[in-house]
Amino acid sequence: MNKILEGIRVVDLSQAYSGPFAAMQLADHGAEVLKVEPLGGEQTRGWGPRKNDYSAYYAYFNRNKKGIALDLKTAEGKEALTRLIATADVVVENFKAGTLAKLGFPYERLKEIKPDIIYAQITGFGLEGPMSSRACYDIVAQAESGFMSLNGFAENDPVRVGPSVADAISGLYLTIGIGMALYKRAVTGEGSHIDVAMLDSLFALTEQASLAYTLNGTVMTRQGNRGKSNAPWGQYKAKDGFYVIACGTNKIWQSLAHALELTDLENDPDYDQPYKRITKFSYLEERINAVTMQMTVEEVEQKMLAAGVPFGRVNTIDQVVKMPQIEARNMLWKTFDPGLGCDFVTPGTPVKFEGEPDEQTKAAPLLSEDAAEILGLAGYSPEEVEALKKKGIVG
Repeated sequence: MNKILEGIRVVDLSQAYSGPFAAMQLADHGAEVLKVEPLGGEQTRGWGPRKNDYSAYYAYFNRNKKGIALDLKTAEGKEALTRLIATADVVVENFKAGTLAKLGFPYERLKEIKPDIIYAQITGFGLEGPMSSRACYDIVAQAESGFMSLNGFAENDPVRVGPSVADAISGLYLTIGIGMALYKRAVTGEGSHIDVAMLDSLFALTEQASLAYTLNGTVMTRQGNRGKSNAPWGQYKAKDGFYVIACGTNKIWQSLAHALELTDLENDPDYDQPYKRITKFSYLEERINAVTMQMTVEEVEQKMLAAGVPFGRVNTIDQVVKMPQIEARNMLWKTFDPGLGCDFVTPGTPVKFEGEPDEQTKAAPLLSEDAAEILGLAGYSPEEVEALKKKGIVG
């Protein structure tokens, strides 16, 4: 089987994380993604971690793409982009709202160039509303969406989630939207304009917090690792480390209590429902820790798995990379990256299609590495490409 999106062409104008991440999902599954950068390269070429003065950040989020650098402030650069869009199925960008329109490419113009084009756009706050013109990075979206107010421990200050979840989630929502738009086009022949905001993307994931407020006016606060609806649920201690358990049902609670010999609680009617146990969270935490702090994490794991209790080690990233399960799922892709000058290992795609090759096929492009090939797709002759290079229109 070929990769599932072979035959789809994407013009990727995006930078940083959210847009490149969305376009990477498409490239991983066979779409031909043409990354268009400014002449000096996009901003993440300067971001760490680095090796041989080259960005691993850029190399990860732009794998499996072809690259060209264009001066889009010139008439010749705009013409080259116009001709590329005419050959494309999807255009992806994540500039501040209105930026691409100021360059002469609003959605109406894109439709003139390619009537069935799919214009996939990520902004910080959306295309309308009082905040639409504001710039945004992940930490801003985490703060404004309420995510930071819910993350951390109640007695401490709010804390951003470590990885850039606003970028990741908005990128994934955009990928989902592109899939929907491709289906719509296959059925109706019509293109689409997809509008995804980082603020919206995180607000949509606030789950109990937004529901508790809209339903009852309750403002939820930070609860650390504790569950919001069930108990025991959270992080606990062994004598050599930490682990987590999740009692999502009464049956699991009884299995846990039996396994840890909490015989006085196992059939106590004061603990037979989640809403009762959640009010006794601290006491349950003390009782469980008192037992498992006499055991190693491995001993706790064996006991919990035997009892059917959902259990997880609190792993560091070096431990995750070495997990047999990660290897079994082919979640580490390796390819030689010429910029880094070494074999480069990155997280693979979590989306597995039966029969589809599950591997990286191309390193991220060096700056304007594929300019001649990409302009050839737009109908430029080799002589015309060389003329654009000499004029400084093409990197």
